[in-house]
Amino acid sequence: MTMQVKDIMGKVAIAVRQDATFAELVATMQRFKVGAVTVIDADRRPVGVVSDDDLLLKETTGNRHGAALFEGREQRRERRKAAGTIAGAIMTSPAITVTIGTPVRDAARLMHTARIKQLPVIDPVTGRMVGTVHQRDLLKVFLRPPQDVRREVEDVLAGLGVPVEDVTVEVEAGVVTLTGQVPRSSQITAASAAVHEVDGVVDVRGDLTYQTDDLLLVPPMY
Repeated sequence: MTMQVKDIMGKVAIAVRQDATFAELVATMQRFKVGAVTVIDADRRPVGVVSDDDLLLKETTGNRHGAALFEGREQRRERRKAAGTIAGAIMTSPAITVTIGTPVRDAARLMHTARIKQLPVIDPVTGRMVGTVHQRDLLKVFLRPPQDVRREVEDVLAGLGVPVEDVTVEVEAGVVTLTGQVPRSSQITAASAAVHEVDGVVDVRGDLTYQTDDLLLVPPMY
């Protein structure tokens, strides 16, 4: 079964109100040893996120006075944040969120694409924050018991029409080794790609053989 955010998320919703001061933001990050904190409204709905990079703008940008002649949009945004003294003025918004049912792989891709360090987890019905997912939480998928990974790999192979009894699946430190025989040659590439998508798999190795070469191109008869 695909791991979901609920399986790896932190149960503590690390968040501050929009009126939290700069000092409170720093204290919250230090207390929970995190690089970002979610900003919520009065109904506990995420409205933005403040990262340690945002706070550092106070040092790197805060000494600028006035706008530069050819200042771009990003420079204006950074200067605005550097001038802020409360979370609502410093945060990046809107907040990018996930739900407890979001697949871990999707959460990881979202975090990578958006280049963010944490994701607020919300209740899909109320929109209220119920937890937090940090980068380190995503690595928990690689701690899955080998027997769980093996069971899911076998299910994947069966779904591709590969008789499980004809293939041996070994899992060690996240590396899956496949040996045996599959019915068709095209299933070898398909199996490798599908197994790579299983949560907790670091690499796929093996030497599968096949009974029928369905990739062989037969020249047309004239």
